[in-house]
Amino acid sequence: MTGDHQPPHHPTDPPGRARRAGRTRGIDLRHPIFARVWPRLRVRIDAEGFAERRRALLTGLSGRIIEVGAGDGANFAHYPPEVTGVLAVEPEPRLRGLARTAAQDAPVPVEVVAGVAEDLPADDAAFDAAVACHVLCSLRDEARAVSEMYRVVRPEGRLRFLGHVRSARPVVRRVERLADATIWPRLAAGCRLGRATLDSLEQAGFTLRCEDLVWFEFPEARFPTPGGQHVAGELRRP
Repeated sequence: MTGDHQPPHHPTDPPGRARRAGRTRGIDLRHPIFARVWPRLRVRIDAEGFAERRRALLTGLSGRIIEVGAGDGANFAHYPPEVTGVLAVEPEPRLRGLARTAAQDAPVPVEVVAGVAEDLPADDAAFDAAVACHVLCSLRDEARAVSEMYRVVRPEGRLRFLGHVRSARPVVRRVERLADATIWPRLAAGCRLGRATLDSLEQAGFTLRCEDLVWFEFPEARFPTPGGQHVAGELRRP
């Protein structure tokens, strides 16, 4: 699959002018219950094999990176030495504090800032790559956020992503739709189990190739579970 769309324009921005960094610094999206539960759950799933998925996601990156929705900084330890710096954007204040602590032990320079995916605090084409891990499912405005990632990555730059997507199995998909329509987004900081994330990525203008995608179930189980279908991959900005 390849995307040949142009990224959406933001009507409030002056034509031909790069949007300046710092516009959304200081924005908080508070999810106090999730922010207390997720770090403990994240440690557990990393121990069960997800840490290797994070490492594989970041392998081969170099230059300047923007990580969107950095959470508690779980990815920081896995950045390769070829990365010269990471701007980590996280809107949840408790998780952002944990990320700043994790940044102190990171093998590469990491700056953690407040901000939202829908209005990233960065200039146009400022980064060699963007990273979105376990965040695309919870975006408030998925189309705008993906177009923002497109904007801040330089031409020929990359977007590395990893997360769960809607199940291909009809029975599981029905459960996911029911969960999304009821309590799940409130419990999980806006997470949507049934999103067609790959469609949004392609519509933003990124080049998406099937051979660059890795599909897997996590956690591994005898029967598929809601939220268990995951995909990781790399896209290119033309």
